[in-house]
Amino acid sequence: MSQITQQNTHMLLKISAILWVIWGIVHALAGVMTISGDTAAAAAGIADGVDPNLLKMDYPDAVGAIINQHGFNLLWGGIVTIIGGIFIWRKNVSAIFISALVGGLLDVGYFIFIDLGGYNKFVPGTVMTIISASAICLSFYAYFRHKLTP
Repeated sequence: MSQITQQNTHMLLKISAILWVIWGIVHALAGVMTISGDTAAAAAGIADGVDPNLLKMDYPDAVGAIINQHGFNLLWGGIVTIIGGIFIWRKNVSAIFISALVGGLLDVGYFIFIDLGGYNKFVPGTVMTIISASAICLSFYAYFRHKLTP
């Protein structure tokens, strides 16, 4: 690989790494806030495009448990992509795919059920989906175009 191609590949991986760390921090913090808040506040935080007054109610404990489980998934997914971002920065090929798998699939669910449902605002929700898609595209391009080796 030529020197310029190597530099371009490393730059793509560094940008992808930064995007994953940003995505991971936002999602880990959202997970903590979801778990530590009450169910109505957590639902309003997730579906921020909905009038919060429509979500204020006494939820059954089972609904609270489901929301907390979602918060836990946000937390661990965020932590995995933060760690993945650090390893992508170091040109670790496995981290490219683990981050794409974890962060990408978490965002696919968000896109299908929240974005397409119209329950969110563009910022931060849709922006985070764009960030994860960009991180995936940049790192996959670097991997497949420049034949990175594990």
